[in-house]
Amino acid sequence: MVRSFEIPQYYSSPVVSLIKIARKREDQRKTDLTPSLLDLGIIRLKVARHFGFCFGVENAIEIAYRAINENPSKRVFLLSEMIHNPHVNKDLVDRGVRFLMDTDGSRRISFDELKPDDIVIVPAFGTTRELFLELQRHGVNPRLYDATCPFVEKVWKRADQLGKRGFSIIIHGKQSHEETRATFSHARLSGPSLVIKDKKEALQLSEYLRGDKSYDGFSDDFKDRFSPEFQPERDLVRIGVVNQTTMLASETQEISAMLRDAMKCRYGEVTLSEHFADTRDTLCYATSENQEATKGLIAAGGDLAIVVGGYNSSNTSHLVELCEERLPTFYIKDCGEILSKNEIRHLDLRTNAVRITKSWLPNKGTTPVEILVTAGASCPDAQVDSVITKIAQIYDVSEKLPQAMKPFEMAAHSGPSED
Repeated sequence: MVRSFEIPQYYSSPVVSLIKIARKREDQRKTDLTPSLLDLGIIRLKVARHFGFCFGVENAIEIAYRAINENPSKRVFLLSEMIHNPHVNKDLVDRGVRFLMDTDGSRRISFDELKPDDIVIVPAFGTTRELFLELQRHGVNPRLYDATCPFVEKVWKRADQLGKRGFSIIIHGKQSHEETRATFSHARLSGPSLVIKDKKEALQLSEYLRGDKSYDGFSDDFKDRFSPEFQPERDLVRIGVVNQTTMLASETQEISAMLRDAMKCRYGEVTLSEHFADTRDTLCYATSENQEATKGLIAAGGDLAIVVGGYNSSNTSHLVELCEERLPTFYIKDCGEILSKNEIRHLDLRTNAVRITKSWLPNKGTTPVEILVTAGASCPDAQVDSVITKIAQIYDVSEKLPQAMKPFEMAAHSGPSED
């Protein structure tokens, strides 16, 4: 039985949620990655097999709303954003929740203002050991409503195991991301730790691992990204790799292979296991499923892709990267970014700036325009629903949506249970 969570009903939707139920009933083993088709005549929407709220996100949302409901007379704070979705965070703020910090770690509210009976929710990304202890020193119990994703905690355990076995911990992640900051904080308690963000930095590190580069430049190359007392000549002799759970799976695998090859080059095949810990990828299942489903979506073909999610969402950005390799892609936070049939406002990952693109929809005459649709793990189904509805509206084909949904309605109410 799959665990269900108590989350507000308005995060679900009459279109996307029904499609998901139908696909689960037809494909319980999740082996079919072909997208779902909504044929609206002049437009054909292909919706990814997997996307939206994952286990960790639903768990965090349930904990956050429970904290609010169970403490009507107390002040309720979030350490930082619960998840990287503006609509979910706004709803929590509208219910009286206040943020103690921004996502970059800067303080909005001094911890000195906290009182022992205040409620502080730890977000899905987890938090650093330092912040955890600081909250406790102020009399707050951060364990009471700790929404840290279980898959993030699994990475922390893997890092702890590596450290206890005498391996230094290499973390593939974005240094400024809350999850990576938390993982680095926990990992360095167990062993020497270092954060690298991409293949370029993995190549730099490989030069040191092979002995091709003097350690003199190490501190500059990896400034502020290694644990105190880190000594590369000592701590790069035995290494293992973990990652931020929302990174691109293929990149983590490539980085791990690069570092393994560097250690093999220096120490040889026979003793490689003494120098490189063969850890499995620590990406969470939902991130893997969403990325594989996005590949299936791309393989189905289309004229353009729309990816829905918060603009600071790491897992969403990687779905965008996958799509951008093959076709025009628009990263939007909600349906409000679809300004008209001629204009769309979206985040450009290359410049990290929101911009407006004109003539974003191709004119194919009487040939249907095919649009691929997916979303990040922190995006409510309702947001994707509104995007589908908005597209139908600008093409003036809203009346065709009920007919396009009929196959999913039939499948959702027949066949084996989704559980």
